[in-house]
Amino acid sequence: MLISAAALAFGLAAGGVLLLTVLTFAQGRAVHAEALETARGVARLVDQNQLTDPIPVTPGVQVQVIDEQSRVRAVSATADRLVPILYDDELRDLPDGDGVMIPGKRIGFDGGAWVVKLTAGPPTQPWRILVARSTSQLTQGVHLLRVTLLIAFPLLVALLAAGLWRALGAALRPVDALRAGAEEITGGTRAGRLPVPDSRDEIGRLAITLNDMLHRLDTARARQRAFVADAAHELRSPLTNMRTELEVAQRLPDDTDWPALTDDLLADVQRLSRLVDDLLLLARSDDGAGRGVSRRLEEVDLGQLVGEVAARYPEVRHVDGAEPLPLVAEPDALARVVANLLDNACRHRRSSVTVSTAAAGPDLLVVVTDDGPGIPAEDRERVFDRFTRLDDARARDAGGSGLGLAIVQELVRRHGGSVTLGDAGPGLRVEVRLPRRERVRRPVEARPADVITKE
Repeated sequence: MLISAAALAFGLAAGGVLLLTVLTFAQGRAVHAEALETARGVARLVDQNQLTDPIPVTPGVQVQVIDEQSRVRAVSATADRLVPILYDDELRDLPDGDGVMIPGKRIGFDGGAWVVKLTAGPPTQPWRILVARSTSQLTQGVHLLRVTLLIAFPLLVALLAAGLWRALGAALRPVDALRAGAEEITGGTRAGRLPVPDSRDEIGRLAITLNDMLHRLDTARARQRAFVADAAHELRSPLTNMRTELEVAQRLPDDTDWPALTDDLLADVQRLSRLVDDLLLLARSDDGAGRGVSRRLEEVDLGQLVGEVAARYPEVRHVDGAEPLPLVAEPDALARVVANLLDNACRHRRSSVTVSTAAAGPDLLVVVTDDGPGIPAEDRERVFDRFTRLDDARARDAGGSGLGLAIVQELVRRHGGSVTLGDAGPGLRVEVRLPRRERVRRPVEARPADVITKE
């Protein structure tokens, strides 16, 4: 604000100086033009041999007509009849039609006098016409303006500074409110919202944007806290089982079935390893490291890949289409998608699970159905959240970690696809829709690692 006031004061001072300069120059030009016009009128009288003595002129003007010997031939009423207005050297150095400033007291004027010289008459006997114009009015006008500016300038600067202070204060008051709100939020003394001003200007839009950002940060922070708490709870279960079994075996070594204990420990370790892998994948997706399909891409047959995964589940029936379904994707990621869906379907089935593949226009479909209890329509979005278990699947031994569908959604999203849940009548129908990808042909000298994909 101080810088703005200083800049304003400097601008006003520069404007005042410029005004004085321009006014002085304009009035000087006007005086010169008036004196020159008077000299031209006298010159016409000389040329026409009609010169009178005294020469009629306006008040404040003196005219002398002198010959080659600097003798005064004719004058105006107030001019000196004996001594020329200009000295000999001034007459000699002053070009014809130009003017020179002399002290006014030399010819009885107050202040200064502007003298213009003009030559008239025949070339053999030229007469020089001198016209002196008083500049006292010019000096007085400029002096009056200077005094006025010197008096008015501080007042004007003070008034403008006060107005600027009030205007900037009113404009920055919402910014100060935002700053105070941010300080309170940082100190933890209030909820995470900033005050929004009533004005619909840039400050109001900034406050709305900052509140949206704070809301997203609060949501992400709450989600992270929930994720950490759920992850710690999930990791505690297999660790508690392993610790309990090892403590019992340590206290009762003779009564412990060591082969069975190793099998139980291996199952818990495998479960713990799968959980850690799932958590690592989701953590990387939160950091944005896996948003795009940037890993090893291969051209695979979707039907063959799904059949190979389904072969590991005896209770799953695979319906293979007749046509090939080529797709450029991450084979391991797609295999994990199918495996997670089949694990979920087998966990909740009553008797059968079916998986099929098909082409649907520009997309490829993977459909997994089971005859289990299904998922209510109001819970079909919620089951994709992490660590989500419905009421009929709360037991961790049977219900898994609650990360399977979240991983499916993340991996399918990385391939530009979508996952939807529906009714199988009875049971659940899961449909994975993947866009086709065509491999771009490279020259022969290109290496396989240089192959890219085209949407």
